[in-house]
Amino acid sequence: MRFLFFILSCFILSSLLALPAQAVNPSGLPLPRFVSLKSDETNIRTGPGTRYPIQWVFKRAGMPVEVVDEFDLWRKIRDNEGTSGWAHHTMLSGKRNAMITGNEPQTLRIDVGANSKALFKAQPNVIAPLRECALEWCRLQISGRKAWISKNHLWGIYPQEIFD
Repeated sequence: MRFLFFILSCFILSSLLALPAQAVNPSGLPLPRFVSLKSDETNIRTGPGTRYPIQWVFKRAGMPVEVVDEFDLWRKIRDNEGTSGWAHHTMLSGKRNAMITGNEPQTLRIDVGANSKALFKAQPNVIAPLRECALEWCRLQISGRKAWISKNHLWGIYPQEIFD
């Protein structure tokens, strides 16, 4: 019986050792995730390195982008329109911003909830720091004023993401 247990244990151990190692992102951070652009000019390349041509240049510091892949010091990012390319990690910040979406101004409120008092409206494509997020609402800071907006009107936060 001990011999059978020993053989079974050796088989299980050798099976576990044969499993491929889990891939770890170079940054050690989860994928996908939202970050923001640090600079007013960020080169976006067709591949992860300076040998790849520049596809376009983002010209908006603070713009939220989604990191969808990593290679060495390069991050593949996606913008709110779904366009993707590679940026050097030094051009990205962990600072969380959100962009107001839609075709019309969106109402920001004093508290969470559609029945809460309206404070002001913000135009589409306005970028603002995320201060906190509940299940369905986020608190932004626009021109020094903090107010709540439904997540449905934001790019830069996942639907189930909560933080304070």
